[in-house]
Amino acid sequence: MIKIRLKRFGKKREASYRLVAMQSTSRRDGLPLEELGFYNPRTDEVRLDNDAILRRLSQGAQPTETVRRILEKANVIEPAGRKAT
Repeated sequence: MIKIRLKRFGKKREASYRLVAMQSTSRRDGLPLEELGFYNPRTDEVRLDNDAILRRLSQGAQPTETVRRILEKANVIEPAGRKAT
């Protein structure tokens, strides 16, 4: 299964993350299938490739909970609790 998750990089205590598409069995910092964006929790900077993210989601990729919150906050996907009317 393909997951959209965070890949850590940066110095000690100054972590930043890349949003990547990876096999669910791969290590956290392993080789990604595709890089989809960037997230810096210290400054709340987010850069996303919306087209690539939506394409991966349509192919069946599952975002982790943290990535889901980032995507909902950036209005890339609809919040999970809402129902379409």
